[in-house]
Amino acid sequence: MPPEEPSTRDRLLDAFETLLVTEGSRAATLDAVAAEAGVSKGGLLYHFHSKDELVEGMLDRMRLMGERDAVAMQAAPQGPVDYYLETSVDSGSAFDRALIAAARIAQENDERASHALAELRDQWFAVLSDHLGDEALARTIQLIGDGLYFDDTSGFTDPRALDHVRDVLARLDL
Repeated sequence: MPPEEPSTRDRLLDAFETLLVTEGSRAATLDAVAAEAGVSKGGLLYHFHSKDELVEGMLDRMRLMGERDAVAMQAAPQGPVDYYLETSVDSGSAFDRALIAAARIAQENDERASHALAELRDQWFAVLSDHLGDEALARTIQLIGDGLYFDDTSGFTDPRALDHVRDVLARLDL
């Protein structure tokens, strides 16, 4: 069975995120979003009446993805720490695109985006902290993941970075 086609609403949010990531907020106009999604401006306005509503829709969808990710992290066969570190690289997924797009909005001093990203970090931290039983260690793991993500998204990727992290964590019996 072929994969289900994304809804018009999701295509619009995908287009908005893509424009934010590739061209920045100024380029993510309503006209550009409609064109990128392959819908009329009227079709866009049926779902989102303004750029502000696009931001809200994008952040709501990112929150849902984040909740699913935290659940997957808790249930990961390799454990939450390894799951978190493995997923702390930009895989090009829809979730990665949403995170980067939200960060672009947050850079414009949009507190909604900053708050949504902080909530997501808090969810990941709670899973790590519950699993490890040590807040300082959980925060350290989170910061290592942040470093892996920064290196990967900024083009400084060391293909063995995660191996190095795992080696050090194994020396610490983690």
